[in-house]
Amino acid sequence: MKARFLLLLVLSALGLVACQRTQEPGASAASTEKASAAAVPASALALVVATDAWSRATPPGAPVAGGYVSLQNQSSLPDRLIAVESSASAQVEIHEMNMDDGVMKMRRLDEGLALPPGKKVVLGPGSIHLMFIAPHAPFEVGKPVTATLIFEHAPRLDVRFEVRSMGASEPDDHGHGDHMR
Repeated sequence: MKARFLLLLVLSALGLVACQRTQEPGASAASTEKASAAAVPASALALVVATDAWSRATPPGAPVAGGYVSLQNQSSLPDRLIAVESSASAQVEIHEMNMDDGVMKMRRLDEGLALPPGKKVVLGPGSIHLMFIAPHAPFEVGKPVTATLIFEHAPRLDVRFEVRSMGASEPDDHGHGDHMR
């Protein structure tokens, strides 16, 4: 009988210990998450760099304008350009051009644009590009247009797009249309 009593006492004590909180009083889940984030190696932190950002001038009343830029994912993790905001137009979409039965077609990338780790993705004419829809004013040569690129993981990135002549076909500024950071 004494052995049963001791066994019951030990099991009860173990049950009480198992039910205790594992966090220190006053510690929050957020502080635990911060500690976990601090353990992530610096190479894995999300970072995207934008270079050679440019656009073409548009005539008055143009319904759209294109935006071109090179995006370099400098982290060791995949990222994705998921949205773009700009005060220069009603909205900005991410588009791509593809041949379909011998006809070039444009489509919106609803899931955004994949940015593989350590790789550069070039947005250019006749390819992947940004579409400024319903510009509030014509894009004019020498008057830069700004936009904010929004990524799945990397922080928002403010980019200045150099506006070139209507016939411009590729960057010629040797990197001077870079991001504003």
